[in-house]
Amino acid sequence: MRLFLVFILVFVTFVSCEEVVDVDLQPEEPRLIINGLVRVDKSQEFIDVRIKVTESSNFFDENPVTQLESASIIYGKTNPDIPEQLDSIAVSVLEEEALGTGIYIPSYIPGTDTDDRIRTSSATPNTGFILVVEHKGRRYAARTPYSPTVPIDNLQIGDDTLFDEDETEVKVTITDVEDRDDYYVFDFGFGNFLAVEDQFFDGQQFEFSYFYDQEFAPGTELEISVLGADREFYNYMDLLIEQTEDTGGVFQTPAAIIRGNVFDVTGLDNITIFDNVNRPDGFGLGYFAVVQEFKQTITVE
Repeated sequence: MRLFLVFILVFVTFVSCEEVVDVDLQPEEPRLIINGLVRVDKSQEFIDVRIKVTESSNFFDENPVTQLESASIIYGKTNPDIPEQLDSIAVSVLEEEALGTGIYIPSYIPGTDTDDRIRTSSATPNTGFILVVEHKGRRYAARTPYSPTVPIDNLQIGDDTLFDEDETEVKVTITDVEDRDDYYVFDFGFGNFLAVEDQFFDGQQFEFSYFYDQEFAPGTELEISVLGADREFYNYMDLLIEQTEDTGGVFQTPAAIIRGNVFDVTGLDNITIFDNVNRPDGFGLGYFAVVQEFKQTITVE
C-alpha cells in the first residue's frame, strides 16, 4: 500500500535526511534477522517484550523462523559522564514463547521466583537497553535508548483525495515538544509506516493528511499509532519504507540489505561498549528499539 503525505503547514515543502545509511547487496549466506520493535504502553505495569527471530532467505522466499541458544535484555541508566556505560544494570532473561515460533519473551513462571518481566516504570528517557542473543555459535548485540513520544491529539476522516477517488483520507494531529529534536514513526496498519521529524514544526501543533490507496466500507475501524524514535531508528525506518514502498510493506524482504543496529560481538569482553569498526561484515539484520506508543482508533463513516 503506497503512502502519501500532505503537510498542512504551508512552509513544509520537503523533509530530507542527510545522514548516510549503508545499503549492501544481499549475501549468499543466511543472516540472523531480529524483529525487535518493543512498544511501551505507560498505562500497563509491564513492557510487552516480544522479540521475533528469523533468517534471511532468497528474495521471493519467506524468511524461515530460527531458534536462539540464549537471549536476554540488559538495561540500566545511561551514565552522563560516560554515555556508553550503563549504571544500575538489570537483566531480563528471554525464552521462546512456544517451541518453533521464534518469538522470545521474558521468563515468567507464576507462583515462583522466576519473573524477568520488565516494569514499565523502568522505561525513562535516560534508560538504555541492550539485546544480547546467541545464534549458531555467534553472539549478537543491539543497543537502543528508550524513546518517548507525544499522544495523538485528534484523528479525523477527510473528504479529499490525492490521485483517484478510491482513497481514504485520515487527518492526524499531534503537538510537538518545544526545543527538542523529536522523531516519529506512525503506524497506519496494514504493514504501513511513516517516518517524520520535527525540523519544520518544533514545538507546534502539527496536522497532516495520510491517504490510504483504497476506499474503506462504512464501519471499518482504523487503528493508528505514533511511536517514539531516536535519529538512528528514524533513519532506519525512513530507508526501509522507501525500499519497500511498492513491495508489500516493511516486513517483506527488500531488494537490498538495510543495515540496522544488530552487531556481531562474538569474543568481546564488554558488550555494553561495542562497535563494528573492525568487523564490516559482522552484523545481523533487523532492528531493536524500545519506544513509547500512543494509539487511537477511528471509524470510517
